[in-house]
Amino acid sequence: MRHRLLGRTGLRVSELFFGAMSFYEHHGDEATRRYRAMLDAYAEAGGNVIDTASAYGESESVLGDLLIGRRDRFVLASKYTISRDQADPNAAGSHRKNLVLSLEQSLRRLRTDYLDLYWVHLWDRHTPIEETMRALDDAVRAGKILYVGISDAPAWLVSRADLLAEWRGWTPFAAVQVPYNLLRRDAERELLPMAETLGLSVAAWGPLAGGVLSGKFSAPDGIVPGVQTRIDADDLTARDHAMARAVLTVADGLGARPAQIALAWIRARHAAVHPIIGAGSVEQLTENLGAVDVVLPDDALRTLESAVEFERGFPADFLAQCEADPWVFGRTPVTGRV
Repeated sequence: MRHRLLGRTGLRVSELFFGAMSFYEHHGDEATRRYRAMLDAYAEAGGNVIDTASAYGESESVLGDLLIGRRDRFVLASKYTISRDQADPNAAGSHRKNLVLSLEQSLRRLRTDYLDLYWVHLWDRHTPIEETMRALDDAVRAGKILYVGISDAPAWLVSRADLLAEWRGWTPFAAVQVPYNLLRRDAERELLPMAETLGLSVAAWGPLAGGVLSGKFSAPDGIVPGVQTRIDADDLTARDHAMARAVLTVADGLGARPAQIALAWIRARHAAVHPIIGAGSVEQLTENLGAVDVVLPDDALRTLESAVEFERGFPADFLAQCEADPWVFGRTPVTGRV
């Protein structure tokens, strides 16, 4: 597995991130063995980024046990914002108090004295972004976190936050986390162009659309052994089925698995996007890791991208039309900066 730089930093991160959301059973020998085997398989493939969160049940505590003796070999990421105690109004949000208490809780659970990457889990509309950025910077200066990112937030907010950080000498966001897959390409409207312009890495959650793109629902009997999904067959729409069939067609043509095709498309579409892969078994994880060796030819990309309708909408499509119209910018083509 190849490695890239995280945003505008010197931190090396693997092409695929490992999502530990499924590590929810803290007790039980069988579960522990399964989790350890999955983490070992990911590391042996060259992966080094583990993504968890304070809100993922026992995931942090499970990882704390599994990483004893090898914690520093991984880029360990966690998140805060989601409530730690629903009866306490200050146990949720992106304000300083919740950041401090959530971070301390995560460090204890993970048995470490620092996090490599700390995500704001989602936009808290009630906390000024200035307060969040300053509190994150204080934690960086204290050595408790090394880099910061934000998940599930609008592009304008991320841009404003990074500009504030630049002006005031605070730590800027190095990465954003967004939902992104063949069925959900909304991020192409504003978030991915913003990330590219600001030099941010992108972590893509839900790259298999809850299992729709895994091939599970495309099998003749509707069952693929070992494939864990987060959606029921009855919930699928005609659009879901159309894309699942397209993925299966491309997979059959290339001798690959459907999940590998869906992940390979993300990697081919945007170089700075890192799919977050999760799994319920070593076999499923190994299959997903195989996506790094899949190269999609142009005809495969066309098949996938034409399977269902997607429009970026205004202003992206409008501005693209203007760019091509000689009435707007003249007849001399502009190819960009050298």
